[in-house]
Parts: sequence; C-alpha cells; structure tokens
Amino acid sequence: MAQSCGSWSAAVTGIGLVTAAGHSAKETWREVTTALSPRGVRSLASLRDLPCDFMYTVEGLDLEGRLGRATLLLDRFAQFAVIAAREAVADAGLDPETWDGARVAVVVGTAHGGLLYYDEQQAVLSERGARRVAPKVAPLSMPNNATGGICQDLGARGPSLTVSTACASGTDAIGTALGWLRANRCDIAVAGGAEALRSPLMFASTCRMRALSTRVDNPAAACRPFDAGRDGFVVGEGAGLLVLERPEHARARGATVRAHLAGYGSTSDALSPVAPDESGQGIEAALRAALADAEVAAGDIGHVNAHGTSTVMNDLVESAALHRVFGDRPLVTSTKAMTGHALGATGGIEAALTALALEEQLVPPTVNLDVQDPDVPVDVVARAARPARFACAASSSLGFGGHNAVLVLTRA
Repeated sequence: MAQSCGSWSAAVTGIGLVTAAGHSAKETWREVTTALSPRGVRSLASLRDLPCDFMYTVEGLDLEGRLGRATLLLDRFAQFAVIAAREAVADAGLDPETWDGARVAVVVGTAHGGLLYYDEQQAVLSERGARRVAPKVAPLSMPNNATGGICQDLGARGPSLTVSTACASGTDAIGTALGWLRANRCDIAVAGGAEALRSPLMFASTCRMRALSTRVDNPAAACRPFDAGRDGFVVGEGAGLLVLERPEHARARGATVRAHLAGYGSTSDALSPVAPDESGQGIEAALRAALADAEVAAGDIGHVNAHGTSTVMNDLVESAALHRVFGDRPLVTSTKAMTGHALGATGGIEAALTALALEEQLVPPTVNLDVQDPDVPVDVVARAARPARFACAASSSLGFGGHNAVLVLTRA
C-alpha cells in the first residue's frame, strides 16, 4: 500500500457507477474502453418539440427491483446514487451491518437534485389542482435526497453534506471528503455525484443558451470533445461514487486499494454565471493547487480525464490550460463522449474512471473525435484505448458559475 506521492492520501477502496454506458463500474469501464460509439443516446418524447431532444440515458436498469419501496422516497438521481453507493461499498469489501456508522461520512454532489419529480408535480398542480399534489415533493426535490438516501440505506451516521457547484459538484464532493478524512472526522467516506435531468424546461433553456448540440440527425455522434466539428454538449445521467478510507483504516482491515486520492484544488473564475474565463486562469490555478496539495510535480502526471464537454469554448480554454501546466506529456481524454455530460454527477463518474485507468494502465479513447481541433494543443487519445505507464493522473471539472475543481490520483 505504498503511496507514490509525498502528501497524505486517502485510499480508494471501492468504486460504484451507474451510467448510460453501463449499470456498474465493470460494465461502464468495458464500454468506455472498447466501444466505438456510445450506446445510450436516446431521443425523449418529453423533449420532442425542442431543437435538442436527445440525451444519454440509463436504459434497462430495474430501479424498483434493485431498491424496492425505497424508490418511492427517492428521485431518479437519488436512486442512481444509492445503487452506485451500494456497489462501491460492496467493492470495498465493507459490510454496513458491522461497521461503525458514526465514522462513515457521505458527500454527494448534484447540480439540479430532484428537478425531475419537481417538474412532474408542477404539471399536476397546473392541470389537476393543489389537492392532487404529492406530499413528498419537498423531500424528493431537495438536492440532499441522494445524500440522505445513502445515509439511510447504509446506516452512515457520520458527517454528511450535499455539494452543488454545477458541473464541478461531484469533484468538489470528493475533495470535501478528502479533507474530512485528513481531519480525522471519519474513517470511511462515500463520495461522488449523481444527476438525472430530464426537465423540458431546463433543456429548452440550455438549448437557448446554445450550449447543447443540435445534431438531431445523428445523436450518437453529437458529443465530440476536442473535435473540430463540435457544436455543444449532450446531457447524460447517472452516478459515480467512491469509497475513500483513511490509509490506516484500510490497512488494518486488509482492504484492497484501487488507487490513492492524493490532492484536490478548487478555484472560482469570479466572472460569469455561464461562460468560462477565456484566459483559463481559473482552471489553471485549480490544476496547480491540486498538484501542490498532492505534492506531485506537473511532469509526473501521465493522464488527464478532462472536463471536455464538446462545447467550443470549454474545450479551447481547458486544453490551453492543460498545456500550460503539463506541456505535451499527459494523455488526455474525455469520456463524456460515452457517458454524456452528467452535470453534477460527472466529477464522480470521471474520478472513478481515472482510478480505473490508473489501475489498468489504460487510457480510454475520446470517441467521435475524427479531426482534432488544431487549436487544441494536447495529446488527445482517440479511436482506441491507449496502454501507458503512469503513476499519477488528474480529473478536472468546470462548472457554470465559474467553479473549477481538480483531483489528483496516484496508483496503488
């Protein structure tokens, strides 16, 4: 269990994923490393009148069968979160029946929370009146529905928090958990992000912002990070949760460590509610802060799972910042081309995929990348996964409101 960096690192002992690419970490990893195109892109009837009527969806997952009556008290995003948390805990070899729940923390990031159920009940109010509105709108629509649901499901009675920093939420949640573990506020933390946005109102608004791809003739090819022909992102849904432990706790129980979470950096552009700072100073500062926190040199980073949304400006700003910090060395990818942009969940999903890349020494490809934008000055892995030897990797997230967050992970 030797650590490959000088800082205090948390042990990553469990990984759980629910994505449009797969219902588990194993399925998702297999899909993002071997598939030539995404499988989960669907046009939704509820979005039929919009110029952007498609998204990456989680198909074929029996939520009620997996969760039973708990589904009645969980919005879709929280259902994903509980399933991913269960997988991560089982993967870590932990038993909630026997652990000290008072030393288990839960931190979940989400951008929108239970907006889907809120939208459904708003329609009930408008069409059928106040007496037909469900009494559970408040608990299901609150962003903490996932955090509370995981705590209740696992008997986690330690510190808990819901983080909402737009598309950086999942990354900030994991970084918050790292701080709690370092401060000895808990021995175990279940941390990551969850999202399930199918709101016609939100889709319409984001289309009007020209942030979403309008490639309705070929939705499977619409999300194309760093490609010269990109025209916007495609919304995804799902959850990504990690089990993090204090190293001595993992060591004492003989846990298998998948990776180490070594550093976290967070900054704000303080500029715009929607647009990134075109100078890239904010994300560059977050990258450097995460490196300093991990006590890792820029030259040690061999792989970056980039935010890579497939919007023109994000990809230019982020890739320029990556080049200024790391130069030409790291292999860069954006797995959003396989999972979609899952907003507040994306940081959790991509941190999990970064840990798996370290473990497998394999960098997933950026699918749909046919012609790399000549103004993107980094080595983007395209078409096929690339084997590589690297001990350190980073996962970056940029969120509306100017939020920038970065995690540094190292090989176990």
